[in-house]
Amino acid sequence: MLSSSDEEDTMAYDEMLAARVRDILNERDDYGERNMFGGLCFMVGGHMCCGITSEALMLRVGNERYEHCLAQPNARPMDFTGRPLAGMIYVDTVGVNTEARLRRWVGRALDFVATLEPKTAKKKAAKKKLARKKLARKTSAKKGAPRTRR
Repeated sequence: MLSSSDEEDTMAYDEMLAARVRDILNERDDYGERNMFGGLCFMVGGHMCCGITSEALMLRVGNERYEHCLAQPNARPMDFTGRPLAGMIYVDTVGVNTEARLRRWVGRALDFVATLEPKTAKKKAAKKKLARKKLARKTSAKKGAPRTRR
């Protein structure tokens, strides 16, 4: 099992680009960061907004703006899993090499995330509780224990 310091060492992303994105998002009070997709992901309002991989800026632009964004220079489908993910794109680093370009791209992702309902701690806790219940049911069913209803 990897320790947290080992995990950080295996994360490969452009630290300079991450710092530039942080500078933009620091203007907000509802953003956070998570290690995800082998890189760094920026969360806004509890939703994935954008991120940095080893080779590109990843953006969540939504299905409505997806084709428009793909038609822009240096943009391509996010195909992390081998097939394009709906509403997600990569922008090669040359496409965000100026402050104005980076702000424009991050702004597109922020515009999309602004259309989503902010996630609250209550909703997150409820989802975790439901997941624990489902796991408990699966575990007890595997052990042959009788199921009880509540």
